[in-house]
Amino acid sequence: MNDRSDPDDIVLSPHERLALRRMEAELSADRRLTRRMRHHMNRRLRRPVSRRWLPLSTAALFSASVFLVVMGVRTSDPAVLWCFAVLWPLTLLQGSRLLCRAGREGPSRAERDTPWR
Repeated sequence: MNDRSDPDDIVLSPHERLALRRMEAELSADRRLTRRMRHHMNRRLRRPVSRRWLPLSTAALFSASVFLVVMGVRTSDPAVLWCFAVLWPLTLLQGSRLLCRAGREGPSRAERDTPWR
């Protein structure tokens, strides 16, 4: 009577299954751990959306800023220069957020799994 419901087809003895069920029961009874795990999973599920939009918005803001500064210098139109003056701090803010996030994430999984590190 082996328990083969495990995805890795690992056969557990009855004593091991009982110990595993006890551990699972203790963990499921811990409400604080459950709340923290739920919060952590929600953050992980939301994160890919911001991962896509932050680089795209930074690139769009940078492109618009470069366009506005070139057009402002060429035409000397105060309205264009004021638009650049408003847009440039937002571009710097997004760029700094992007750089901070890149530094926080560290090296990629492929770089960490190399044998020489």
